[in-house]
Amino acid sequence: TKFNNELYPEYVTFKYPKVGEKNAIVSIHTYNLSGKKHRIYDLGKDTDIYIPRIKWTNSSEQLMIYKMNRHQNELELILADTKSGSTKSLLKETSKYYIDITDDIRFLENDKQFIWSSEKSGYNHLYLYGLNGKQEAQLTHGDYDVTSFYGVDEKNKMIFYQAAAKSSLQREVYRAGINGGKPTLLSPKGGTSSAQFSSTYDYMVITRSTANSPATYAVYDRSGQLVRTIEDNKQLSQTQKQFGVSDVEFFTIKTDEGVALNAYKILPTNFDAKKSYPVLMYVYGGPGSQTVTDSWKGQNYWWFQQLAQQGYMVVSVDNRGTGARGEEFKKMTYLNLGKHETADQIAAGKYLATLPYVDAKRIGIWGWSYGGYMSSLCLLKGNEVFSTAIAVAPVTNWRWYDSVYTERYMRTEDENPDGFSDNSPINFVDRLEGDYLLIHGMGDDNVHWQNTVEMANALIKANKQFDTYFYPNRHHGITGGNARLHLYTKMTNFLLENL
Repeated sequence: TKFNNELYPEYVTFKYPKVGEKNAIVSIHTYNLSGKKHRIYDLGKDTDIYIPRIKWTNSSEQLMIYKMNRHQNELELILADTKSGSTKSLLKETSKYYIDITDDIRFLENDKQFIWSSEKSGYNHLYLYGLNGKQEAQLTHGDYDVTSFYGVDEKNKMIFYQAAAKSSLQREVYRAGINGGKPTLLSPKGGTSSAQFSSTYDYMVITRSTANSPATYAVYDRSGQLVRTIEDNKQLSQTQKQFGVSDVEFFTIKTDEGVALNAYKILPTNFDAKKSYPVLMYVYGGPGSQTVTDSWKGQNYWWFQQLAQQGYMVVSVDNRGTGARGEEFKKMTYLNLGKHETADQIAAGKYLATLPYVDAKRIGIWGWSYGGYMSSLCLLKGNEVFSTAIAVAPVTNWRWYDSVYTERYMRTEDENPDGFSDNSPINFVDRLEGDYLLIHGMGDDNVHWQNTVEMANALIKANKQFDTYFYPNRHHGITGGNARLHLYTKMTNFLLENL
């Protein structure tokens, strides 16, 4: 392609390699404006690769290139010299599953070291490396995940990060020394905290919430002492009391396979253990995600409270494959997305059915995106447990979801035909026995409209009755022009009629 612009005549014309030549699929270029020097960097012989990140070090002569294979289970950091054009392999990581890419990398001012996060210990932790590729220290330790890396205070040799160190349900903000030592807790105890730091790390704004209290925003100094409160959201807390909300309560469900699953419940208003109530389960369940956290739930919280006031018990369960419980728990769904997740949700439904105050014939499930995929599978494969399901923007056939996501967890259909066929709802429509509401935005550029069209056709072919609701020109979030209110009104009415 030719770059032709009279305002920038010094720009070079890039000549890209032809298909079949070295680096024909992805190539990395730099162009020196003053020296008018264009370079293409050697990324090796394999052309079927991803370059998920490129990042400058602190030097304009050193560029860090992330290179990943098609299966996304091998990651190589390549250091490119922009002056000479040479490259060298700095660090390689492999996984029997896949490697989660993050932006957790910081290059130190000495131009000799960088900090990097990795799950190689079985949990996500921070490590200090030299620019020679050698690990110099592990900066965080333990059977927990570091969930965000905020940065480095090089003057005081401190790192700042968020972790699920106390519980997978919670998040805390910590500081720790680059040279070792015990981490210091900077955030208030309990709930979920995140932080934004000043450029010198002398001050931070901590956002903290719990499942039953909305977020507060406050400024703290580097020692964790409160400086001032920005917003305490007392008015919203008072509104909760005014409307008589039911508390979110956490509990654990143990499956027949011996897996302990985190869960929460919202009991009906004026709950009476001698009565029998319908249950609506809320699921997302995708890789590394969580719905069961001690944090404010936002929009869905108020819908759930409305349902509780109308006599429904609302429950959410984090199945296997979800986050903050280490690599094995998260990645054990590899090559079989949906299999273990669905089994866990069905097991949770069976457990709830044994509770004396649950109407076992009125257990429903709903979800959006991956959650819509899950609610569909649960209604079909768990038709003896679930009587009702709502699926918003669901994946119905892994063949139609985007390649970088699907192949990360499933590889290709040619490599893993059983994984694709055994875990796509479209192949189990003959099992539909309950009430099913299928919803999609027709302009969805994430989970494409094709997923729902094919699901509808499969249900029609199987002579299965179902309800549909489509939103013209709406994207994956189904917003704009009163669409959200319209959607939640429809879902509420569907539940009142069918659950």
